[in-house]
Amino acid sequence: MPDIKDINDIETIILDFYEKVKVDKLLRPFFFGEKPTKWEKHIPLMISFWENVLFYSGNYEGDPLLIHRKINKIKATETKHFERWNNLFDETVNAHFKGANAEKMKQHAQAIAEIMLSKIEPSN
Repeated sequence: MPDIKDINDIETIILDFYEKVKVDKLLRPFFFGEKPTKWEKHIPLMISFWENVLFYSGNYEGDPLLIHRKINKIKATETKHFERWNNLFDETVNAHFKGANAEKMKQHAQAIAEIMLSKIEPSN
């Protein structure tokens, strides 16, 4: 299996991952709830984010923590949500790629989840 080498590989992962998210019982409500995701904006943003993480492209600007705090106010985000997200993400990466960049992507996703979970206040 090849390693992730460019933005096209990242796009493969992101498109496949979000197809899984769209039908996942636990995660779907975050994307189709009170404020549905604008996929035409979200997908390119996520591709840019991961391109920047893996290849330091400088093509991403944003504050994921701020966005996830807003989401948490609409629907409480819990450990089980982050765990499911990470499991689906790892599964998706592993289905397509193997190597240093694939590992870096999965490790970074795990680190992001841990930071988000520690910094998002419970909405209860």
